Amino acid sequence: MKDSQILSTLTDRWVPPPAPVPAPVLVFDACEVGVILRAVLYVEAVLAVALMYGAGGPADWIAAVALATGAALPATLLWLVVGCALKRPLARLGAAAQMSAGVALGALAGVYAAGMLALTGLLASPAWLASACTGALLAAGLVAGLMWRARGRLPAATTARLAELQARIRPHFLFNTLNSAIALVREEPAKAEEVLADLSDLFRHALADQQGASTVGQEIELARRYLAIEQVRFGERLRVEWALDPRVRAARLPPLILQPLVENAVIHGVEPSTRGAQLRVSTQLRGGRALIKVTNSVPAGQGRAGHGIALANVRDRLRLLHDLQGSFRTALVDDVYQARIEVPMPAPERS
Repeated sequence: MKDSQILSTLTDRWVPPPAPVPAPVLVFDACEVGVILRAVLYVEAVLAVALMYGAGGPADWIAAVALATGAALPATLLWLVVGCALKRPLARLGAAAQMSAGVALGALAGVYAAGMLALTGLLASPAWLASACTGALLAAGLVAGLMWRARGRLPAATTARLAELQARIRPHFLFNTLNSAIALVREEPAKAEEVLADLSDLFRHALADQQGASTVGQEIELARRYLAIEQVRFGERLRVEWALDPRVRAARLPPLILQPLVENAVIHGVEPSTRGAQLRVSTQLRGGRALIKVTNSVPAGQGRAGHGIALANVRDRLRLLHDLQGSFRTALVDDVYQARIEVPMPAPERS
């Protein structure tokens, strides 16, 4: 019987994959642009405030800040460069060891700053111990900030995890998909099997532990499966165009970040219109960045504005993964709505 064959096929597809090996958690990560900018501003702000205590007036304070910057800025950049160069070895250490390494590098950076002032003749008798302690304290503050940032990437509690899963795939989509499959079972069992297989893959991906990141290629494949399911429901009303650049497939994205965007395009573009809508998903390489765009026509007009929960979820998770290097923007112009994601391309692997 065909029905039993379909069920057995679906059972085979639902076999859970082996548990992935947990990726090493890097607490002390100094390679990102946002981290570099914040580190420099943090060190400069602390030194500027500390130098106010000994300044005789504004002119003395400005001169002291300029002198301290000449030593502190190269030392801070050295701390960041060394921390970035040691990124992989540090990731193999525990969290406490990573924090200790960051503080120790800060102490060395403080000694380096004092040495620079001594070599240039700007400081006759450098305070080596005080400089080392200052560098260690500043580094401790930076490492603590990086640690809190790393913890922010993970769900804080079970309620946060459930909220994230709820934002990924809406319940009505499940009900609509099952109704579509039921309607196809008798007349087109092969298509019903394909719909249920796509649904199983989507939910397996949604419920799996993603270890923090996916890729553009994986997200495009999941978006294809989602739109294939919706195509059965809407038929010719849903017109999908793909313009994909294979060079950006390896760029990192938060898991299931593209699916809410194509779902929004279907809900606000296709559902309200009897004529349907045109939906376009494109990727391209622009410099050293991957650009992902989801564009849809809005034939029925803008309609009622939603709560923006899904878009806020996309924006927050993208910020956690890429910080200042990632961007997410939306725009509605002349009955065409576009959601645009821009992320950095990963550095090439060194052999």
